[in-house]
Parts: sequence; structure tokens; C-alpha cells
Amino acid sequence: MAETVFTPCLEGMKHVRSETGVVLAKPFLDVCKQILPVLDKFGAAMVIVKNDIGGNITRLDNKYSSDPSKYVDLYTMVQEEVQNKTAKGSSSCTNGLLWLTRAMDFLVELFRNLLDHPDWTMSQACTDSYTKTLKKWHGWLASSSFTVAMKLAPNKDKFMEVISGTGDIKADIEKFCTTFHPFLKENHEFLASVGLDDMKAS
Repeated sequence: MAETVFTPCLEGMKHVRSETGVVLAKPFLDVCKQILPVLDKFGAAMVIVKNDIGGNITRLDNKYSSDPSKYVDLYTMVQEEVQNKTAKGSSSCTNGLLWLTRAMDFLVELFRNLLDHPDWTMSQACTDSYTKTLKKWHGWLASSSFTVAMKLAPNKDKFMEVISGTGDIKADIEKFCTTFHPFLKENHEFLASVGLDDMKAS
């Protein structure tokens, strides 16, 4: 069967929602984990993003594993922290979900740029998606580190070749962007409903 680097996460996305339409914790986190190998293909440019995503997945995963039946719904962790007034803590699951979602916004925007702007360099595509997503939430230090990292972005044609595998990479990127975006939007809407979608980096 023809496969690209996106094949596992596209398969995983089919299981993120329960029959009642709820976003499930484990399948959502599994999809995020399956995106990490895609980031490896960027090399040094994505080390900061990958570490950040990995750390937030681990935090949420540990919480889920502590009581899988209690935390089957992704948002239960946040609701519990809101009730306990611990949601705004820097090591909270709420903070983890917020930054994980923002990092995924950046990636969706980046892959959308790679499709929509074939004439752009990888650096341009990265910088534009960073400006549209993460930049406004980052302080000066994070923003500077990111700007430096983007200069290490790989050659776009080589990158596309590496991630293509044996499948139709453009079709898979399109599918990834259109299927994943609604989950991220829902995360933001939920976080906004409890007043926690606008936390900035400390």
C-alpha cells in the first residue's frame, strides 16, 4: 500500500472522536505523537518545536494514564484543573493542551503554506506560519530562538521527497490540514469557554 509519513496520523484521526462526538484523550495524543516523526525530517530547525510538543504530550499522557477511565475525554483534565484553580499553573495539563494545540496550529499552517506557495523557500513557509500562529504568544526570548532555528530549515524539494514515501504527499498534506484543523479549533473553543485560551509564555 502507498504510504507517506502522514499515513499513521491520518489513520489515527479516524478514532479521535467518540460516537457522541467527544474528543478522546488517548487517540488525540496518539495522533500528535505520530506527527513527531514528520518533525524529525526537518532536522535542527524543528528541535525546539519537537521537544515542546513531546513534553506536552508526555504531561497529558501521564495524567491520562493515572486514571484512563476518568480521563477518557480530553477536556476532563482541564475541567478538573479549572475546578481546583490549578489550570493557570505552568505545569498544568491545561497549559500543556494549550501549547500542544498552538504548536499543532503552527504545523498545520506550515504544511498548508507548502501546498499553497510552491515558490516559497522552507524558511519563508516556516516564518510565515510562525508569525500567524505562535509568535503572538511567545516572549522575546522564545521568539528569537525560533527565528534562529527557522534559518536552519532544510531544502524544500529534498524535504518533500523525504516525506513522500510511496504515496501521494500533496493529497496527504491536504487531508492532514483539513482533518486535523477542526480538532484544534475545538480545543481552542473549549479553552476559550473556560477563559484559558489566551495565556502567554511566561
